[in-house]
Amino acid sequence: MPAARLDVEGLSAGYGPTRIIQGLSFHVEAGDRLAILGRNGMGKTTLLATLMGLSTRHHGTVKVGDVDVTARRTSARAHLGVGYVPQTRDIFRSLTVEENLSAGLKGRPRAALEEAYEMFPRLGERRRNLGGQLSGGEQQMLSMARTLLGRPSILLLDEPLEGLAPVICDELMTMISDLAASGKMTILLVEQQIERALDFASRVMILERGRLAWQGASSELKSDRALVERLLGVGIH
Repeated sequence: MPAARLDVEGLSAGYGPTRIIQGLSFHVEAGDRLAILGRNGMGKTTLLATLMGLSTRHHGTVKVGDVDVTARRTSARAHLGVGYVPQTRDIFRSLTVEENLSAGLKGRPRAALEEAYEMFPRLGERRRNLGGQLSGGEQQMLSMARTLLGRPSILLLDEPLEGLAPVICDELMTMISDLAASGKMTILLVEQQIERALDFASRVMILERGRLAWQGASSELKSDRALVERLLGVGIH
């Protein structure tokens, strides 16, 4: 399915009665790339989980394209084209690589598995290995490939580079950038590697204690080192 626009209005959410996200409103145009930045514990992961229907929503609405998904279950959001690669990766450790990938086909023929092996040749080499036998980088590739097999129109990526070797980070970011360049997906990226995130995204949103602290063009943030240091506590080159 083609890339979809995402609209979020007045969103407050958390876990049970605890509110972590506070009154967020933003939109992402179809095919655009948004980086969501912020210090640890500011609500970035909770925001992606909420967009996927995995947290407690207190107020606000979420629309995917023309469809209001606010009251839809996670499975319905996935059916409508929302794909989620969580920070925890959530692969099945006791299943083979191929069995893990098959879980992401969403009714597509098994022949579509070859798409995953073309994206990540390493998974093709390890297709009969169990998920628990893979390295961290291979597990991340597997989690991402499984989600991409469902052909999402909106892709939510939660810290895909965490704990990975630089060469694997390069490989994953190249693949994500190629996906973005195709225009077939709207991509929201939560990432602690600030420079990589800014190089990837066209727009940036910074969260502070669950609220919107800043949003604008990636190029604007790149050119203002003082702003980056104030909001994120880190410098950029």
